Amino acid sequence: MAETLLEMAKALVMAQIEVQYVTPDNLRAALHSTYEALRQLQAIEAEESGARGRGHPAYSSAPDPSDWKKTITKHAIICLECGDSLKQLSRRHLQRHGLDAKAYRRKYGIPRRQPLSARVATARRRQLAKSIRPWEKAPNAKSTPKRTRSSQAK
Repeated sequence: MAETLLEMAKALVMAQIEVQYVTPDNLRAALHSTYEALRQLQAIEAEESGARGRGHPAYSSAPDPSDWKKTITKHAIICLECGDSLKQLSRRHLQRHGLDAKAYRRKYGIPRRQPLSARVATARRRQLAKSIRPWEKAPNAKSTPKRTRSSQAK
């Protein structure tokens, strides 16, 4: 925390005064109650960070990067950087961490062929590709006649 609790309490009470939520008569009580609430929140936060440091599973934000396979589940993939649960690790999400898909895979030892999406999303994408069959619709290099230099000069 960059600010002290007293500074934060003061800023919160000042904001309440500006919108006329707190009257000047109740200023002292509001400042005291806000300070106490912030102090209690800080104590709870300190307990949680202590539990997180001991490896308490309920308080861990990002999963253990040593086993990336556990982060890819049926309906979600968990970002190893921030712990967010998503259907797919998009380019935009990885840019928030200063990474691209290639760097993310390299950092956590994920194979290149492993999709960075939930299994359901990957299966749906595969099913769509099989039904659309884009490889049959693409122009084939062998079927198009090649132009020779003599035919281009005419």
